[in-house]
Amino acid sequence: MIKGLLIAAFVAYCGWWLWQGPKHVSRPIAPPRPSDESAALAVLGLGAGADDEEIRAAHRRLLQAVHPDHGGSAELTRRVNAARDVLLKRRLGAD
Repeated sequence: MIKGLLIAAFVAYCGWWLWQGPKHVSRPIAPPRPSDESAALAVLGLGAGADDEEIRAAHRRLLQAVHPDHGGSAELTRRVNAARDVLLKRRLGAD
């Protein structure tokens, strides 16, 4: 009887440990989103002399590839949108 209780306690502990997961595993840290013009241009794959139409066209083209509805990820979509916002706000003169 005591042997059965010990086995049950061990199985319960193992189940609890698996449910909690190991504490030493860390999640990868995502690279920062573009905050300056050169990083935003690199994300969109544009050169320094890109105008508003080229920015919008590159944004649209990349979104079709990285959008979560088309098999991409939400983080990539956020980065592409942030790059567009940085470049277009720069053009408009707003911060």
